[in-house]
Amino acid sequence: MALIILSLTTGAVLIRIVANPLSNVFQKQLTQRSAEPLFVISATYGFLGLACLVVWPQLRFEGLSIVFWQSILLAGLLAMVGNVFLVKALQIGDLSVLGPINAYKSIVGILIGIFLLNEVPGWWGLAGIVLIVGGSYLVVNQSDQHTGFSWALFQRPEIKLRLTALVFSAIDGAFLKKAILLSTPTIAFFYWCVFGFIFTLIWILLTMRRQWRHQTKLLVSHKFTFIGLLVAVGVTQMTSNLALAQLPVGYALALFQLSALISVLFGYQFFREQDIGRKLTGALIMTTGAILIALLG
Repeated sequence: MALIILSLTTGAVLIRIVANPLSNVFQKQLTQRSAEPLFVISATYGFLGLACLVVWPQLRFEGLSIVFWQSILLAGLLAMVGNVFLVKALQIGDLSVLGPINAYKSIVGILIGIFLLNEVPGWWGLAGIVLIVGGSYLVVNQSDQHTGFSWALFQRPEIKLRLTALVFSAIDGAFLKKAILLSTPTIAFFYWCVFGFIFTLIWILLTMRRQWRHQTKLLVSHKFTFIGLLVAVGVTQMTSNLALAQLPVGYALALFQLSALISVLFGYQFFREQDIGRKLTGALIMTTGAILIALLG
């Protein structure tokens, strides 16, 4: 039984490593065609929630604890904000840069542990931080620049948006895991979609009331790209839930960072982004740092 669970968890992680960068490809393609990030995320939540009701009619709506509702509500809110910032970053930045930057999520986890749990990282954890920061220099710095490391690199709008997104998603992971443990990965997935849709709908009503018709027509005109996005996001989140159900949050988040390498390759394949060799090297260094933090930090 334990071997089966391990195999399912490993399979979920491997599928997630490919599905997540693929969802970023579809998101970037839609925003390049004038789709608004907020509307893309809202439509994704809404259709995935409907798909859950069709595919899983046995979904449970009663008997869930107050702690579950609190956890999934916070997870939905944090995930929604993080996803909107992520898609906005993809709209203006390179996938081959923004994918590897997600490795900073491990550093966010360390900082949360220091201030909230008094968990001080060991030498391996510090080595992981150094690798992530050093690797990010190779990923973020442009080939025509010959300056040394500078925090000014992280003042670029797309980098700031991506870092903000990963902070929200790192915290979201902790609440989502609690919700999963108090229900099932499927139930948590459904309510993650429901609350995400409710929050984005409110946001749209406040800020985009005059644009929703145009945005709806745009998604319909690019329906195959949007369907691809729905499948990729659905697979990404469901496999994330399955992995979180069996693995510690930090361990799972570190393993997810292997998708950084796929993001760089997809950036070249779909958008012809440049300096792929240097970015692959940086992504590999950052991924190594994230795994050091999770396994040995």
